[in-house]
Amino acid sequence: MAACTKCGAELETPLVCGACGTLFATEPEPTPFECLGLAPAFDLDAALVRRRLLRASRLVHPDFHGASGEEARAAAERATALLNRAHALVIDPAARADWLVRSLGGPAENDQRQMPQAFLMEVMEWNETLEAARESAPGSPARAGLDALEASLREQRESVLREVHRLLVPLPARNAPALAQARRQLNALRYLANSLTQIEALRLDSPSPR
Repeated sequence: MAACTKCGAELETPLVCGACGTLFATEPEPTPFECLGLAPAFDLDAALVRRRLLRASRLVHPDFHGASGEEARAAAERATALLNRAHALVIDPAARADWLVRSLGGPAENDQRQMPQAFLMEVMEWNETLEAARESAPGSPARAGLDALEASLREQRESVLREVHRLLVPLPARNAPALAQARRQLNALRYLANSLTQIEALRLDSPSPR
């Protein structure tokens, strides 16, 4: 990590000096991991991430820099926004994996839409269950089957995340074949998230239990 140009202290984040509080306008924009002073990795310590966020957030809080003028306050607001976006990405396993795959030269979502072959066999059955629920009235047996479907989807989500972990820990080399495999798993995660959202929407359409 670089040193503060004002006091010489080692920087925990390129956004602000933890020793003297100097804000920095960084160009190009630091990566989500850089904002939090973390090395890029899929396997992270959630408690450490939270500590880094809280410490950096206090240092860049706009109220802390309000007396330094409008320019400093604007810089603090920008740094706060960067930190919040970085934290939202880093703590989300799917978003974190997506960023890592792309940063290492792997295919983007629009470049590869395939899902794992074994996963596709189950998708057809899940789609049929969802379609039957959509075409049925609230309170019908088809709607009642959504609980079992949701449990199955959540179990599958955990299985896919374990496979993503296997592929990205340790991080593969740039352009490694594992990145394309991870993208296929991420496509499966996206399908699962969408299906779980559909289940929630169908539940909202159901009458409340008396």
